[in-house]
Amino acid sequence: MLTIGLIGYGAIGQDIVKYINEGKAGDVSLKAVLVRRKDQYESHISDLFYDNEETFFGLGLDLIIEAAGHEAVYKYGKRTLSTSSDFIISSVGALADDALLAELETTAKLTNSKIIIPSAAIAGLDRVAASILQGVDEVKLVTRKPPSAWRGTIAEEKVDLDTVTEPICIYNGVARESSKLFPESTNVSATLSLAGIGFDKTKVQVYVDPNITSNTHQIFVKGFFGEMEVKVQNIPSSTNPKTGYIVAMSICNTLKNRTSSIVVGI
Repeated sequence: MLTIGLIGYGAIGQDIVKYINEGKAGDVSLKAVLVRRKDQYESHISDLFYDNEETFFGLGLDLIIEAAGHEAVYKYGKRTLSTSSDFIISSVGALADDALLAELETTAKLTNSKIIIPSAAIAGLDRVAASILQGVDEVKLVTRKPPSAWRGTIAEEKVDLDTVTEPICIYNGVARESSKLFPESTNVSATLSLAGIGFDKTKVQVYVDPNITSNTHQIFVKGFFGEMEVKVQNIPSSTNPKTGYIVAMSICNTLKNRTSSIVVGI
């Protein structure tokens, strides 16, 4: 049985805890959740929540999940890997920082631990990763989200989210920049870049679209293998519309694969 720690208890973190407790994440045991203030969770299982970092990282956990934003990857990534815990990252956009990525990769090699990037909000990563073995000509991502998903982001500086009536492109460039501009909403572009041809070659378009209710991602890939087009429509989380319910599901499926005798889609 794998012992699991979780950093963050927002929309994604709460769903992860729920699925683990329901036995839907494989042969794992959730031992600790790191939060800013433990006293905010007095109505929950008291011995599950920690606000003391030294205690949390001293538990000797097999695997730690980040579900607390880019800042948490910077703050806790190296520390997690230094304890020989494997590290599942949900805020993948942080890895657009080459220095951070290199530091985490070096630490993981030294401690024989793993950095694990779940599919989360997109599909087809297994095919993208396989395709680069014989060369890829183009990788493009088009992300569309309803106005409610863009509140509290830089999109508010570009579009009046209350009055927009037609789809508006708020970014057209490469994944490295989009990952920095929209940290909570474009982890998809970072994940796709890591699986494929990199942050500086992966093309990205981002739209505010008042005509949709789901967070939509379209992936286009061309290469030696042929062509691929994938479209996913994710229902936004009711507590945080910037993300979708599928993210926690994907992370828990990743946990299940770690302990399962049969693994599909790797």
